[in-house]
Amino acid sequence: MNQPVLLSPLLRQERMPHIWCPGCGVGVSLNCFVRAVEKSGIPQDRIHVVSGIGCTGRVAGYVNVDSFHTTHGRALCFATGLALSRPDSRVVVYSGDGDLTAIGGNHLIHTARRNVDMVVICVNNFTYGMTGGQVTPTTPENMKASTTPYGNFEYTFNLPALMEACGATFVSRWTVFHVRQLIRSLEKALKHRGFSFIEVLSPCPTLYMRRNRLGNPLNMMEQFKERSVIRNGEGTAGTSLEEGADLIVGDFIEVRRATFKECYERRMTEVLGERFVPYEGVR
Repeated sequence: MNQPVLLSPLLRQERMPHIWCPGCGVGVSLNCFVRAVEKSGIPQDRIHVVSGIGCTGRVAGYVNVDSFHTTHGRALCFATGLALSRPDSRVVVYSGDGDLTAIGGNHLIHTARRNVDMVVICVNNFTYGMTGGQVTPTTPENMKASTTPYGNFEYTFNLPALMEACGATFVSRWTVFHVRQLIRSLEKALKHRGFSFIEVLSPCPTLYMRRNRLGNPLNMMEQFKERSVIRNGEGTAGTSLEEGADLIVGDFIEVRRATFKECYERRMTEVLGERFVPYEGVR
């Protein structure tokens, strides 16, 4: 049997082939991520990937770096401790909309508020892809899920606007159609100091698309191409994913603000003076 040809040493060959369904966009996002890491020049032993549970959470098993497959909705808790204990490294949380915005929603808003120095990649396929196709906070109105068989009647999160309101200092949204833009955005996020959030819109052909009779993954990619309007640097106003509206993508927010670690060290220096010694990580 021929061994798969890998595009990057950042992928674990012994774990291939992957388990994602044909047409799923998680693999595309992972391809973009490893290319961004290579472009960033960050050493392989200085990248740590943390995931929760779900289809996107399986990324942690395929990247050839220190990786942590944590409990459902708690990836950001693990990542916060890791970021504070390894300030010499880049911590990346890689998970899906259900894990990050529903079960882990409380942790998401407070990690953004604190401006913890990490990168969060949220692959949004509008459903719980691995645990049964349940409704999530990003499932569009009227769309069916296993828990909303007559259509979703709840208001949905606008994730870029939510993250800007919570204090994230880098906020972006792209689709798996926009591979070049996504690579550039991921590279910028990896070099950014503070809380970076990138939403990646992706097809889920097995559950979300089939249940809602949305055709095949190519149909959704065509929608991403035709409906997308790029608005870099214009903030998150008007970026909600309303049915029939333009799909607004781009790098919306990029500002510099003191990180959680910097705020802590500043306060401790004020209180303790020279007795306080900042922690610089493992050498």
